[in-house]
Amino acid sequence: MTVALPILVLPVAAQRYSCHGCGNCCRDFTVQLRDADLAKLEAQKWEERLGERVTVEFRGRRYLRQRADGACVFLMDDGLCRVHKEFGFAEKPVACQLFPFVLAPDDAKTHVGISFACQSVRENKGAELRSHLSEVDRMSRALPETRLATHRPFLADAMAAGDGELDALAQICDRFLARTDVTLRDRFDGLAWLAASLGKAKLAEVRAKRFSELLTLLAAALPAELEHLPVEPALPKQVRMLRQAVYARLEDVQVNDAKSRGRLRTVLAQLLSSRAFSRGKGRVPAIARGLLAGTDFRTIDAIPPLSESPDHEAIDALLSRYARATILGGRAWGAGYYGWPALRGLQALVLNIACTAWTARALAASRGHAHATLDDVRDALGRIDRHAGRAPWLGSVGERLRLEYFRLDDGLRRVVRAGI
Repeated sequence: MTVALPILVLPVAAQRYSCHGCGNCCRDFTVQLRDADLAKLEAQKWEERLGERVTVEFRGRRYLRQRADGACVFLMDDGLCRVHKEFGFAEKPVACQLFPFVLAPDDAKTHVGISFACQSVRENKGAELRSHLSEVDRMSRALPETRLATHRPFLADAMAAGDGELDALAQICDRFLARTDVTLRDRFDGLAWLAASLGKAKLAEVRAKRFSELLTLLAAALPAELEHLPVEPALPKQVRMLRQAVYARLEDVQVNDAKSRGRLRTVLAQLLSSRAFSRGKGRVPAIARGLLAGTDFRTIDAIPPLSESPDHEAIDALLSRYARATILGGRAWGAGYYGWPALRGLQALVLNIACTAWTARALAASRGHAHATLDDVRDALGRIDRHAGRAPWLGSVGERLRLEYFRLDDGLRRVVRAGI
């Protein structure tokens, strides 16, 4: 008999959430449908009532149809969902019900993470997360694979995690990120240094209790160790690779656009845009529905790092809360992040922070700001985190190779310090 895993709600007391009906998750988000979702929509007779198709097929999968402006076909003028209004919350597609929660099972429990693609999550508005546990439990029953034990998560490539090792890693990272005596820049430089140090260690010789002792030793050296191991400014190639990583996280081809343009034209447009980001000269190409359209790369480079923003304290709180929620909510590695081992997932989290910093500075440039504001960082984080763990290309071999490159010459530390 198969026993469902227990649910562990995100243990970040500082994080809150309630839906405020902004409707942003109903714009530009592509919602894939399950068979049960399709059966519900058919029973609700939407195509007969609306006189138009409400789903679209693309590469063998079915999705909610989007209008020309990217909005879901069910989004009403008042920002509310028509299915929710007429049939109730539980009758919406399960992906819509679950958002912004993310369920990530391991070999013993199901972690409940939360996506910062949601505006209310980024603004930290609403009730304590534990108040949603019964509803998340109900929704998880429509996704039985999220309550079944996966294989034991990996600590590093080809090295399964031992009992308590991943919990120890998560707790050490969380305690460091929660420190109020560490500056914004040192907080994430320290996380990058920790990821790099563990990547170099011979972990096969330090398992279980000895691994916990190694973590404690490394964490105790922060942030003082950073002063003894300063890094040079990011190399030109590292900056190019960072812009490529940003492009991979911002590009979001809508199903309607891809179908109308065709596969060849879509791929060609992506290739040209990716090359433009790599060069970093001239104007930013049109991506993510014109997010940075017309902004000159030189203007972006002129925006100071986030640490120099007048909003740096609020930005620090936001990014630290994001990193802590990602780690403790099971979204940094394992089932919550492409099945990746913990050390590789931790490196990816650091890269996502660096990409958020670059995007925030780019948004500031596009809006005529002298510094990145809290709103710039919020909007940037929303764009970067919307793909994390769900876009296949971010879990690909190409992305792994990008991270391998950043492991060289303190690449992660350099690009983090450049933007933070």
